[in-house]
Amino acid sequence: MMNRRQLLGTGVAGATLVSTKAWSQTDNRSLPEAALTDAAGTQPPVAPSSGPDYNPVVTLNGWTLPHRMKDGVKEFHLVAEPVERELTEGTTAYLWGYNGTSIGPTIEAVEGDRVRIFVTNRLPEHTTVHWHGLILPSGMDGVQGLSHPGIPPGKTFAYEFDLIKSGTFMYHPHADEMVQMAMGMMGMFIVHPKDPTFRRVERDFLIMLNAFDIDPGTYIPRIMEMTDFNLWTWNSRIFPGIDPLVVNKGDDVRVRVGNLTMTNHPIHMHGYDFKVSCTDGGWVNPDVAWSEVSIDIPVGAMRAFDFKAEHEGDWAIHCHKSHHTMNAMGHDVPTFIGADKTNVTQKIRRVQPEYMPMGTAGMADMGEMEMPIPKNTAPMMSGWGKYGPIEMGGMFSVVKVRPGIASDDYADPGWYDNPPGTQAAEWTGEIPEPMQVADATTRYTDPPVSRG
Repeated sequence: MMNRRQLLGTGVAGATLVSTKAWSQTDNRSLPEAALTDAAGTQPPVAPSSGPDYNPVVTLNGWTLPHRMKDGVKEFHLVAEPVERELTEGTTAYLWGYNGTSIGPTIEAVEGDRVRIFVTNRLPEHTTVHWHGLILPSGMDGVQGLSHPGIPPGKTFAYEFDLIKSGTFMYHPHADEMVQMAMGMMGMFIVHPKDPTFRRVERDFLIMLNAFDIDPGTYIPRIMEMTDFNLWTWNSRIFPGIDPLVVNKGDDVRVRVGNLTMTNHPIHMHGYDFKVSCTDGGWVNPDVAWSEVSIDIPVGAMRAFDFKAEHEGDWAIHCHKSHHTMNAMGHDVPTFIGADKTNVTQKIRRVQPEYMPMGTAGMADMGEMEMPIPKNTAPMMSGWGKYGPIEMGGMFSVVKVRPGIASDDYADPGWYDNPPGTQAAEWTGEIPEPMQVADATTRYTDPPVSRG
């Protein structure tokens, strides 16, 4: 499996002009450069260089696709191609994506813009791009055989339309969709409001929920899987490979989440309640916005929520389906809790001296031990915090709220130091006797007893 950097011989930070001719009315126009990256970290946001002002989004472990202006139109260039994606340190997947990465780069524009998006196909089969949630002409909708013919390998098509509403949208193929999406082809499309002051925030984060079924020790997803995925990812990354959401204390913060997996995800954030600010249908009127600490993201949908970063600390943010915060899940493993494995351990060690019995008291010991596992396989529970193993994987990260973070600073500030008296610790003093119910058979329907 070769990525585009190997095929075209470019550097990680370089941009390459794809010479394939554009389609139809754009045959005689030069293409904008197809920017490329294979970096796995969060890239700095790209400030607007033309048109109305807006606060750019930050794609966790991702980046924003640059554009050029031509005759008043914003031109972008997507390249559909095989890519190598580091899921976390030491674990790589061979996927399909765009411009060197999966998920593809985020496209940002402004309500009222006209965009022209060139899509070059370097896959072994035809593809399309569907602009999920955008209002546009039928012939630009990207459904193979319905909207237009598929883009053959080696060819470039041009999509051109006006952005008539702001919000959070997605893009993905509607050609051999089961295969191409299962291989990682998807990205986010952000349309900022024309009014720069409308619902503006200081920090605007972007998360795409996606999933893969990759057998331990292998590199390529099993594309026929429907429900039994073993790697639940944010922007094609698994914890501890997911970067933190770094926030300055006092900032107004927005988190936008899109879901292109095959199940819903209740995203829960610790330490805060937040207001749901946007759905697929558009912005939620602040007068009727509702407070949550968890927001369920349906399949094929997006939600955005806002909060004021008032509480310093390191706050977990994760999917609340417990198996979605684990890596390389094996769903056929028996439960050994309470089992006495002494005798079987002695027998196994005669042929495998390094054998370690696990699971008899729960699975937490897997977060501390470095067991032999297949090459290119992330531990099921990994990632260490200030006080030991966090015992999480998959769809998990940390919102790090600190004072004094510069507006353009998204670097990890390290672990939070809890002020004295604000951290749970062992109690060594007198423990009061637990209160006892006088009569355990008493029912709440009984009449109250008079105490005089």
